[in-house]
Amino acid sequence: MILTTCDFVPNKKIKEVLGLALGNTVRAKSFAKDFTAALKNLVGGEISEYVELLREARSQALFRMEEEAKKLGADAVINIRFVTASVMQGAAELLAYGTAVKLED
Repeated sequence: MILTTCDFVPNKKIKEVLGLALGNTVRAKSFAKDFTAALKNLVGGEISEYVELLREARSQALFRMEEEAKKLGADAVINIRFVTASVMQGAAELLAYGTAVKLED
């Protein structure tokens, strides 16, 4: 499966647009990560606990989007984007979406 943020696949022609492929996850912060982040907030610097949390969330959302594209019969997902939204205090959704396409052979 080809995944790209471009609106095309280099050296390939799009045969058919199959539709929107979505993948999301909702993640909540844990008390331990929140406590550590609050301490780091006082002194500054990167909050590695949240970096890892968001990395895992992006990976999961991308995986789910790819699985949905496979169900549509796609060869590629183009124009991939990520969006985050607060669901409730302490929890956020990360959504990956793109256009599932079939490529010419």
